[in-house]
Amino acid sequence: MGKIVQLPDDLSNKIAAGEVVERPASVVKELLENSVDANSQWIKIELLEAGLRSIKVIDDGDGIEPEDCEKAFFRHATSKIIDEFDLFRVKTLGFRGEALASISSVSQLTLRTSTGDQTGTEMIVHGGEILSQQKHTKRKGTEIIVENLFYNTPARLKYLKTIHTELGHITETINKMALSHPDIRFECYHNGKRMFFTPGNGNLLQVIQQIYGKKIAQNMMKIENDSLDYKITGYIAKPETTRSNRTFISLIVNGRFIKNPVINKAILDGYHTFLPIGRYPIVVLQMEMDPYLVDVNVHPAKTEVRFSKEKELFDIVKQSVYDVLHQQTLIPSGVKKEKTKSTQTSLSFDPLKRDRIEEERERNELKDFNHGFQVNEVFGEPNDGQESANETAMDFLQSTDEPVQEHEPIEVEHSDDRERVPVMYPIGQLHGTYILAQNEKGLYMIDQHAAQERIKYEYFKKKLGHPVNEVQELSVPLSFEFTSQEAIVIDENKDSLEKVGLFLEPFGDYSYIVRSYPSWFPTGEEEQIIRDMVEELIDGRAIDVEKIREEAAILMSCKRSIKANHYLNHQEMEYLLNELRTCRDPFTCPHGRPIVIHFSEYELQRMFKRIM
Repeated sequence: MGKIVQLPDDLSNKIAAGEVVERPASVVKELLENSVDANSQWIKIELLEAGLRSIKVIDDGDGIEPEDCEKAFFRHATSKIIDEFDLFRVKTLGFRGEALASISSVSQLTLRTSTGDQTGTEMIVHGGEILSQQKHTKRKGTEIIVENLFYNTPARLKYLKTIHTELGHITETINKMALSHPDIRFECYHNGKRMFFTPGNGNLLQVIQQIYGKKIAQNMMKIENDSLDYKITGYIAKPETTRSNRTFISLIVNGRFIKNPVINKAILDGYHTFLPIGRYPIVVLQMEMDPYLVDVNVHPAKTEVRFSKEKELFDIVKQSVYDVLHQQTLIPSGVKKEKTKSTQTSLSFDPLKRDRIEEERERNELKDFNHGFQVNEVFGEPNDGQESANETAMDFLQSTDEPVQEHEPIEVEHSDDRERVPVMYPIGQLHGTYILAQNEKGLYMIDQHAAQERIKYEYFKKKLGHPVNEVQELSVPLSFEFTSQEAIVIDENKDSLEKVGLFLEPFGDYSYIVRSYPSWFPTGEEEQIIRDMVEELIDGRAIDVEKIREEAAILMSCKRSIKANHYLNHQEMEYLLNELRTCRDPFTCPHGRPIVIHFSEYELQRMFKRIM
């Protein structure tokens, strides 16, 4: 007898569920995507025990027709694509028709839905089997309750983490959905307590504030650009606000939250020399394009996509980030703002009084959302009795601990590089390492090594950008040994090496010698640069001369700059500060460390308790 058998539907559904439903957060993601695709303006999530006991998602979307309710639980049943042509122009978050079938096969699910035109439908599905179907409310929208997740697959249940961990994954999922759809109001409750909400007014910066806090939101810079194929919008953090990993780089394509290493690199390249080594920015980047230019059918979770014009997208993202950073004054404050603990009223008493307090708190929180950001960038036109943008902004400025002075504008674009760093008058030196300077805006501390490193880096970068085609002859040739496979690649790319002024002469089995090299190679680093060039060829990449020159400029600027514990006279300090003001990017050294720290007069007075 043959050994191949066809699996029964209940078993194949459970196997398919493993690809879609990994943990409670996966259920929340699939249900939220369905609600978004149903044109919902309001979505509410209610969780019990981090979704392990119950997940309820309620929306005010289009609802499901009574005759379609049963079909919605069939595998590969969807209303979002019809033919192959639609598959290459996907405009919805979900399209495979697997969500409800997979979720219901490993849980006890209740569906209540209505289109608003007629009586709705209630269905109860346990383990993929429809137990009942009856008429229900006429309220437009859909409510889905998923209880006892993985009750019939105990092997998968035991691999779930603690409630705290699972709740963290759910929170991350909701945050992503809120960032990608700021026009939808999201509410999330856990064990009866509200833990998250957004106003749903389309203001992305207000969503960023809700997720990351007011201080981060105030430190974000708007990014906006477009081309024939792409439209780029969003916010990027100032270089002083960084994290230790890429988790806080949020990429959104046509409303879909994605992962893409190429776009991540474009963002980091745009931040070039503004970030310390090993640090990453906070970014929320929205990319809009024709669906035909992006393939979302690459990964079961639909988080990985493929772009048909990836190089063009890379360039516009990189340039957009670069342009914003080069239009701002990026001198960080030396005083960290004090954190204030929010006091929450206990809601364990009279339910009616609790509801009134909740409503009042919600009004106050929504009012807070309208404070603290750039006028004309964050606030729209007044509507529904809402305060005007200017009045709201002034309320915020008056409520902050630090008054905003007339001579200290917020995030003003500059056309003259010298205006990006104010004139600073040196008053002394600390430990032979930091220059102390002052002006009418307060006190400045300048890292003298970082400052001269930036000055020399920009000088060397300019010189190496247009190097003279000269070579340096070696009295003693450099010798290199490679494997047989590497030697084949070198021989095949001999022309590419010679175009950049590098001549490798065969010298025995898989050995080569170099008698000369380009004169712009920094002294003492010739051998390493040659090896880097050859390794790029071996790895299948073209030699990036621009990158090598960039690294050479950084290396030379670091080695030739004044070090710590080097005392300067007043004239030397004054000259260094004036030279810094001529730099294109006078805020960080080539390694991303800050050059100048500012202490405003107000901050100094607070430190000495002259102002309470």
